[in-house]
Amino acid sequence: MKRKLLSFLLFAAVAIYAIVTLINQQITLNRYKDEQAKLTQQIKEEEDYKKNLVATKDNVNSEQFIEEMAREKLDMYLPTEKVYIDTGM
Repeated sequence: MKRKLLSFLLFAAVAIYAIVTLINQQITLNRYKDEQAKLTQQIKEEEDYKKNLVATKDNVNSEQFIEEMAREKLDMYLPTEKVYIDTGM
């Protein structure tokens, strides 16, 4: 009888340990899957950013890009353009 009880307790302890271990592994696996999803999204965003940089690099010597940068950064305009300044601010 004692031996049977001891065997049952040993089996129960091993079973509980196995269940706790499996639950912890599942939690860890879910955390890794979430991290993988975040990193995959970050990679996609960085690839899009890289594509935009390559497109900008290809257009940097174009006349349209030069005009756009002159307007935005240096407030330069073509001689034939009229510039209106809003003083109502």
